[in-house]
Amino acid sequence: MPIEQTLSMIKPDGVARGVIGDVIGRFEKHGLKIRAIKMLHLSLEQARAFYAVHKERPFFDSLTTFMSSGPIVAMILEGENAIQVNRDLMGATDYRKAAPGTIRADFAREIEANIVHGSDAPDTAKVEIAFFFNALEQVC
Repeated sequence: MPIEQTLSMIKPDGVARGVIGDVIGRFEKHGLKIRAIKMLHLSLEQARAFYAVHKERPFFDSLTTFMSSGPIVAMILEGENAIQVNRDLMGATDYRKAAPGTIRADFAREIEANIVHGSDAPDTAKVEIAFFFNALEQVC
């Protein structure tokens, strides 16, 4: 299995509900290492830039408003098959369809406010990591 890096975010609802440690613990328990981490508060313009791929979707405005509503925790996770491991740990976007024991099944209460975001592919991960972290902020 390849060693990969992926971006993971704990969304404003996860930060507000105090589940940062629980989420990070799940990543580490499953062999993912944190290579960079920071807490920040996205402006609406930054949220729109990050989610630009969804700008034509009906949920774009509500998603970007939500993502700029409070602090987030952005992380670079690294490990074997990290992208898929992270996605498996997160669970389905719709928390009601997420497998039991996943982050979203255990903590989410809404589809957009679903605790976490994770890159969906290697190319996406590179773009998303670069959005939040410069080379000096990454621990190799």
